[in-house]
This record gives sequence, C-alpha cells and structure tokens, in this order.
Amino acid sequence: MAAAQGRSSDGTGGMDDVKDTQAKEKGAGVPEVPSAFSSAVEALRNARLRPQVEVEPTPAPQRLAPYAHALEAVVLDGEQELADGRLVLLHDPAGHDAWHGTFRLVTLVRAELEPEMAADPLLPEVCWSWLTGALQSRGLTCGEPSGTVTRASSHYFGGLSERPPASQIEIRASWTPLEGRGGVPDTAAHLASWCDLLAQVGGLPPAAPGDGSVVTLPQRRGPQSR
Repeated sequence: MAAAQGRSSDGTGGMDDVKDTQAKEKGAGVPEVPSAFSSAVEALRNARLRPQVEVEPTPAPQRLAPYAHALEAVVLDGEQELADGRLVLLHDPAGHDAWHGTFRLVTLVRAELEPEMAADPLLPEVCWSWLTGALQSRGLTCGEPSGTVTRASSHYFGGLSERPPASQIEIRASWTPLEGRGGVPDTAAHLASWCDLLAQVGGLPPAAPGDGSVVTLPQRRGPQSR
C-alpha cells in the first residue's frame, strides 16, 4: 500500500468505476454523478489524517447503492501493521428506508490481539465504545448505527504446531452521517474519526483528548504482513 503521508490518496479510479458500472447497467452513456456524492468523495480525498494511517482507494461494491466509493487503510508502527480496515461511502439520491438518509458509511476494522486480551468478557462492548467514542469526540451526529464485534482465536497443530496461538478482533459497522448544506455530510470528519478508531484498535495513543469513558486495552499485536 502506498504511503498516504497523513492524508488520503487521490482516488479518481473509484469515481470512474462507478460511472462505468452505471453505464453498463443502463446501456447508455456515462451518467452524471450527483453533485452531493462528488462533493462527499472530494472531501474524503482532501481529508488530513494521522501520519501513522495509510489510506488509499480500493474498488467499491457496486450492488449496495447506486453510487459507492471505498477506501482501505492500514495502521503502521515502523514496518509492523497494527490494524487494517475498509470504509465504504454509499449514496442513493432517492433515499433508503433503512438508512433514513441518502448516505451510508460501512466499515470493517480488524486487528490481532494477545490471546489473554481476547478472552476479556467486556471486549465486544469496549470495541463498540471505541467506534461511538471516535465519532462523538469529533462532534459527529449519526443515525441508525448498527454492527457486530467478533473475536476469533486460532490454535495450530501438526505441521503448524510451532506457530503461537493467534486471536483477532473484527468490527463491522454502518451508520448514517448527518447531511449538511446541499445534502452533503462531513465525510472528511467521519474519515478522520474512522482513522482514530483504527489507531485505537491498533493500540496507538489518541491524537487528541477524547472521551474519558473509553477504555484502552494494552498489548495489542498487529496483523501479520499480507
């Protein structure tokens, strides 16, 4: 993944993919992308992010909404990956009953943990508080939040018995961002809060004072190099 140097990389390919897919589905020329969606994507590209988080565009799912833009990110400590994830911005100009809005953000965040930390019975609640706390710390309002927190442990046997046990935490979530002027949500702030979540899951200290009720778990171990 190319270094983002504290901000998201230019993702013109994501917009082209959306246009091409729309054209193929409708059997016509490239449709005009809604200005609200274009503005939301442009804000993602120009967001200023933590230098430890590398962000770049990735192909977006095409069946979840008429328009979509996706980013992937990794949290680095030197050469070690501490956490990684994916954030997808969805847009349906006609609105969506389940979203209660025209935009939706969908995310996957994951990191490896020490086995004893994964055994903490409060881990799922704590991880969910990291997500809600990251949004609240930047004053963001969102609707219809939903998601899951999954932890999994792997033990190796036979020819793999020399590998130490591994445990992973995975957060899958979605929420509806509050739409501002022109029906455009503050996607740059939502991306920054998502990067705060990634950093926290990866075990980095907060970049700014946050919610004091959010619990920090030590001794996290980053995913193995891909």
